[in-house]
Amino acid sequence: MERRKFLTSAGMAGILAAGVAPAVHAQQANIRWRLASSFPKALDTIYGAAEVFANTVTEATGGKFTISVHAGGEIIPPFGVLDGVQQGTVECAHTAPYYFFGKDPTFAMDCAIPFGMNSRQLTAWMYHGNGLKLLREFYANFNIVNFPMGNTGAQMGGWYRKEIKSLKDIKGMKMRIGGFGGKILEQIGGVPQSIPGGEIYQALEKGTIDATEWVGPYDDEKLGFYKVAKHYYYPGWWEGGPQLVLYVNDKALAALPKEYQAIVSAAAAHAHVDMQAKYDALNPGALKSLVSKGAKLHQFDRSILTAAHDAAMDYYDKLSKENPAWKKIYADFAAFRDEQNLWFRFAEAGFDNFMQTGRSGKKRKG
Repeated sequence: MERRKFLTSAGMAGILAAGVAPAVHAQQANIRWRLASSFPKALDTIYGAAEVFANTVTEATGGKFTISVHAGGEIIPPFGVLDGVQQGTVECAHTAPYYFFGKDPTFAMDCAIPFGMNSRQLTAWMYHGNGLKLLREFYANFNIVNFPMGNTGAQMGGWYRKEIKSLKDIKGMKMRIGGFGGKILEQIGGVPQSIPGGEIYQALEKGTIDATEWVGPYDDEKLGFYKVAKHYYYPGWWEGGPQLVLYVNDKALAALPKEYQAIVSAAAAHAHVDMQAKYDALNPGALKSLVSKGAKLHQFDRSILTAAHDAAMDYYDKLSKENPAWKKIYADFAAFRDEQNLWFRFAEAGFDNFMQTGRSGKKRKG
């Protein structure tokens, strides 16, 4: 989406929500949509973003446009939402696009790829780079219009039954890991497993898998992984800033009045910001709680990060030779990422590194 269109959309939602232009929605017919989520209701952060979106749409239209939110499996299987929106079974869905990399690896760039961008960088690419433009060209092949709708921020590296000290410990390890992370884990000797969020605990408890990643402290504590795997690693190199996305059937969107199209866009943008703010507010306390319950924090050895990074870059080169859609979008993605990192390494990293030494909490003398 172009910057001007996004700002216009956001402004329209603000006007309607404030009640400045009630005549606009008063004349519209009632509209009812269904939204299929890929996530369970227990995850109030990720699943909750869809509720924030739906509630905003309802409020901005004075109840004329309502969207019911359905948890993964309620009306469509968690990994079936792409097909559901494409075929018009539901009007929209909220999901992590990298779930569908099996159809085309290009989907993953609308969510997260190993050693990609952090959340702020990805949002910048989407709204002020070529991200939305390029991805919407891609999604047109699936009858879908995409809207960024949430980000977790950089994730943790998951829960492990035993310590992971070197690449040797990854060999043969069965790990629940989503999207491209699994593809790269495979390159360095691991065995990726694709399991919906609601089924991970049981698989880890039964020993069907040796490790799992999900998101971060708040969600991980709710899912109880610390009870069956004590070793908690960071960072999640496969998800430096994973973006959640609203999929809308293109015909359903086109059938909406222009004012409602603007509200959909603005409501998604609001949910996008709200979701990460919620994670950033809740994760610190949850991390302290997990440690108090016995979780053991470890940082991945740099040799593991380096091996995974090199494997990822080799894989991306391979995809660029095989997949025209990937090549076109990744070239722009990678160039934007490199420019962002050039900037972030100075002011952002310099400030963060100082503040995170803990000195901000020290009292001044005298």
